[in-house]
Amino acid sequence: MPHIVFSGGGTAGHLFPGLALAEQLESLARITFVGSGKEFESRHVAAAGFEYRALPCQPLPTRLGKAWRFVWDQIKSRQMARRLIRRERVAAVVGLGGYASVPMARAAIAAGVPLLLMEQNAVAGRATRWLAPSAEMICLAMDEARVGIRSAAPMRTLGNPTRAQFGHLFLHNNPVMLADAPRRTRQLLVLGGSGGARALNEALPRALYKLKSKLAGWTIVHQTGRADEAETRRLYETFDLPAMVAAFIDDMPAVLANTSLAICRAGGTSLAELALAGVPAILSPYPQAVNNHQRRNANVYAAAGAALIVDQREVVGRTDDAFAAAIAQLLGDTAKQRSMSVAMKQLARPDAAWHAASLILDAASSRRPTAA
Repeated sequence: MPHIVFSGGGTAGHLFPGLALAEQLESLARITFVGSGKEFESRHVAAAGFEYRALPCQPLPTRLGKAWRFVWDQIKSRQMARRLIRRERVAAVVGLGGYASVPMARAAIAAGVPLLLMEQNAVAGRATRWLAPSAEMICLAMDEARVGIRSAAPMRTLGNPTRAQFGHLFLHNNPVMLADAPRRTRQLLVLGGSGGARALNEALPRALYKLKSKLAGWTIVHQTGRADEAETRRLYETFDLPAMVAAFIDDMPAVLANTSLAICRAGGTSLAELALAGVPAILSPYPQAVNNHQRRNANVYAAAGAALIVDQREVVGRTDDAFAAAIAQLLGDTAKQRSMSVAMKQLARPDAAWHAASLILDAASSRRPTAA
């Protein structure tokens, strides 16, 4: 049974595609996740039943004073990664993106172990671009990411791998059903990613208060991240708006199954999950995203007719007013909601995890690891 290592994580956008692939492979391979040691990573990997190892890695420093720690952690993590490959007979490494994926990926390159890269966004991240020349295969969520990747390795556009529960959403909510009938419930979901989004946490309660009369019969669900949970709940209480506020939603498939409209950031994994559920969205790209990749993601979905965009950097006046205007545009237009649901569903790639897992297993099976 080959030993496959998934390298990276940190956020749900990087980690959850890896967990989706691991689900596909768990009966065929030994699986280990290697990350930065963040509690978010270790908790979700443990809940899924996989091994987890931490490396002392850091993002690129922005201040000279932190450079020595970065260099030391890079050296130490590279040594630990090489020992793991040698002693545990690793057959393939899958880079999930982000700085935490780099030490293990570079150790794989040095050891001649096949390296496969997963890119979740419309613009390739720094880790993908750095590692691409030495990769055996690069799996893309969107064709747009091909620009800027310099590599002789095959690039396959497969979509973002999602966990099995999201695949069930795709099967149960097809575009014909969405076009012919409204959802069972009217639920509005505010989603700032696994860590939340302060701008959304501050603006959306105010925006929804301005639409209070139009929200009769709607349920509001808001994922805030840990830091802003209490303050966001207080805002909804101040505005006398009933809302289910949570730092993190563990059972996102169940929530999406009954969601009629989402207001969220534009990370690639979140968009893939919305597509499988056929949930139309108002997308607010994270302004500080590297290479503006969230805006590029949002453009793909808006061009397909599946989403509207409220970009904080382009708003003239109050951000909550801009959100209120976009939400009002959809609340009163059931036909528009339905057409956006159909467009969103047509962007779904329900077989992405299966296809990517097959490529990973082929690469791992072709490797004959030497004994420690």
